[in-house]
Amino acid sequence: MSENHRTGTTEELRAFVERYVAAATAADRARYLALFDDNAVVRDEGRTHRGLTEVRRWRDQVPPVEYDVREVTGTAAACRAVADVSGDFPGSPVTLHFTFERNARGGITRLEISPDPT
Repeated sequence: MSENHRTGTTEELRAFVERYVAAATAADRARYLALFDDNAVVRDEGRTHRGLTEVRRWRDQVPPVEYDVREVTGTAAACRAVADVSGDFPGSPVTLHFTFERNARGGITRLEISPDPT
C-alpha cells in the first residue's frame, strides 16, 4: 500500500466523498456501483449487503436524496464523512455518518452508514 493510499490529503478525501455523492445522486446506477469493489460490504439501517448484486438491490430501494457534506476525516484507506441527508423518507432531514474503507485501487470495500450518535 502506498503512503498516499494510507494517508491522503484532506482535499483528496473530500474529492472522493464528493465523487461518491455525485454518483449516489446520479440516475445512472452503474456510475454508483463502479465505485465499489466486487466483494464490497454495505451496512445500512441494521442490514448488511454483501457483493455487488446485493449492493445493487439495496441501492435500488434507496429513495432519491440530497447530501450536504459537513465533514470528512481519516485516511484514503479508511475515511469518515458526516452529511445532512434530506429527501422523501421518514425523519428527513437526518445527519448520517458514512464510514468508507477502500482498497489500494480506491474501490470501496466497506461502507457503513449510521445515524448521528448525538
